[in-house]
Amino acid sequence: MASLLSDRDIQTHLGQLSDWSLDGKTITCTRTFKDFVAAIDFVNQLVEPAEAAGHHPDLQISYNRVTISLSTHDAGGLTEKDFAMAQKISALS
Repeated sequence: MASLLSDRDIQTHLGQLSDWSLDGKTITCTRTFKDFVAAIDFVNQLVEPAEAAGHHPDLQISYNRVTISLSTHDAGGLTEKDFAMAQKISALS
């Protein structure tokens, strides 16, 4: 099991991710697209990196907006896995 990050480590990692914010024991990011099809195309891009990492985001889709939430559920909070996945997601267009 992955180790939980300290509050200080979480803040350090967040400082490297301009589009993510802390929400309790998760980090979240909302992306807005031109329409529903573009939003779903983005979600489909998440499949391969999530599967490869064995770490899957929680997703909320509302027409042209996708909200991504990351937390390491079996650890009970944020770990390095969450921030590594957030960096991969942030690199997607």
